[in-house]
Amino acid sequence: MGSQVLVPFRGCEDSHRHLKIMGDLGQIVPMKYHPRDVDSIKAVMAKSNVVINLIGREYETRNYSFEEVNHHMAEQLATIAKEHGGILRFIQVSCLGASLSSESRMLRTKAAGEQSILKEFPEATIMRPSTMIGTEDRILNRWAQFAKNWGFLPLVGGGSTKIQPVYVIDVAAAIVNSLKDDGTSMGKIYELGGPEIYTVHELAELMYETIREWPRYVNVPLPVARAIASPREMLLNKVPFPLPTPSVFNLDQINAFSVDNLVSEDALTFEDLSIMPQRLKGYPVEYLMSYRKGGPTFGSTVSEKMRSSEM
Repeated sequence: MGSQVLVPFRGCEDSHRHLKIMGDLGQIVPMKYHPRDVDSIKAVMAKSNVVINLIGREYETRNYSFEEVNHHMAEQLATIAKEHGGILRFIQVSCLGASLSSESRMLRTKAAGEQSILKEFPEATIMRPSTMIGTEDRILNRWAQFAKNWGFLPLVGGGSTKIQPVYVIDVAAAIVNSLKDDGTSMGKIYELGGPEIYTVHELAELMYETIREWPRYVNVPLPVARAIASPREMLLNKVPFPLPTPSVFNLDQINAFSVDNLVSEDALTFEDLSIMPQRLKGYPVEYLMSYRKGGPTFGSTVSEKMRSSEM
């Protein structure tokens, strides 16, 4: 769009290299910050007129809890943006199903963050994307890795929960369109779900079909899955060393997937932002070809091989 994009980061200097080639020279500006250092946040916002908050956590660590990351950090950003005076738009990327009554603590803290943002910055726009699918997603990639390493995939509750996965590029387009409008999206909440409803089992079938592996599942009843995932949560702040990142058995994700997570009937959606979201089968999941036994081109169709050679 020709805009200069300031990218706050708190990791190593290499973590943002791939972003620099997405704009002209000097248009993508990485800036080191720390979420607990207010001055570093103010320095990033100093020359900005739009804030897009993508900070979030789907599991807890010893250093960062759901409450701090999903709620208090979001509230802090909205407060600083309001005090700034020059911030015209604030976009909060939350997640579908955010509710103060949810079984998932992550979804409860996301909802609390939304409320705090709208209180501090009433003109903010809230985006609630469903489970996002894309090259670096945290669902199909993890499933494919687990299936390749262990030869099967555990399905909590038989994988009967209904979800509405969405292509990440469509979510990005929704954010851009909300910034291009005449302010009609300010103060509103959008629920961004894909055009198709899948059960978790059907989404796993799509993953297996793409990586060309014979599907093998182990049905894990919900109480058993919670029992497997619970020890990590119990030990989180009781051991003097960091615990491994949960892959398939993430207690909070298990709680979130225990109920259907679909776009509400009366919600504002992609259609209100003039976007037609893409179906998942095809290009949006082609990145999974890298998990095929013989490599990306193993067993590929002619069109897939041509695309692979062009890349």
